[in-house]
Amino acid sequence: MQSLKNNLIVAMVFALMSLPATAAESFINILTGGTSGIYYPIGVGLSTLYGKAIPEAKSSVQATKASVENLNLLQNGRGEVALTLGDSLSQAWAGNEEVGFKKPLNKLRGISAMYSNYVQIVARADTGIKSLADFKGKRISVGAVKSGTELNARAVLGAAGIQYSDFAKVEYLPYSESVELLKNRQIDITLQSAGLGNPALRDLATSIDVVFVPVPPEVIAKIGDKAYQNGKIPANTYKGQTADVPTAAIQNFLVTHEGVKADQVYRMTKAMFENLDQLVAAHAAAKGIKLENAVASMPIPLHPGAEKYYREVGLIK
Repeated sequence: MQSLKNNLIVAMVFALMSLPATAAESFINILTGGTSGIYYPIGVGLSTLYGKAIPEAKSSVQATKASVENLNLLQNGRGEVALTLGDSLSQAWAGNEEVGFKKPLNKLRGISAMYSNYVQIVARADTGIKSLADFKGKRISVGAVKSGTELNARAVLGAAGIQYSDFAKVEYLPYSESVELLKNRQIDITLQSAGLGNPALRDLATSIDVVFVPVPPEVIAKIGDKAYQNGKIPANTYKGQTADVPTAAIQNFLVTHEGVKADQVYRMTKAMFENLDQLVAAHAAAKGIKLENAVASMPIPLHPGAEKYYREVGLIK
């Protein structure tokens, strides 16, 4: 009997030793944002592509509070891929504690620049709000606390000379919750940093009359961060929005961490750029993803797997 037990133990040890070394890395958890935003459908699209390109890995999509949370989760190995705003990524690499990064997140590695977010400020039409100068004494929602949207809100409003204390009320809520408050007249303004055609804002614009508030180039210049560029919300992006609206644009990035194997990141990068049409089908914001722009503005080191792909296609010499 003892001999049988010993043989079983030896067999179990050999069985464990024979498991693939990559078993612990056979998951691709994609960190996105709220389900009413654009990160989430883009993440779902990426998950579909990864599932076809890397069938041995289990791909999943996780809804989060977006940029700041995503980067902290990546640093701690609680995800393999994440979407993030460029200013949040720079602050994470530097370790800005005030923003939500207690120390430099030095395990982060870049995969690609993605599409741009646009600061989309929307007010109820019946409030009379037409410009940033009309904000004082009003009620606003600026996104979840220390989210990428809220960081954008602080930057844009601060550059316009507006502090949170100037508002009658400040709510810290994600996209869909902010829209519901606006519909119900519980707030006057929502500021949302998202790709064009944000589902929550589309819902809002088809439900009530709204005004898209411009962010002029002179305000963007005062932010003093090269992550913020002049952009516009093209006419008719939303119902009733019949003219272009100038605003701030911020680059989004797809990032990973140093612990993810180079071959896996190479295959993920290749899968995305060889199937961009399928990602556009997930959300039209993906039209902004261009191979030629993938690495030029990356604020952190590239992952070796992504670099291999870019050398292969001639983007990096």
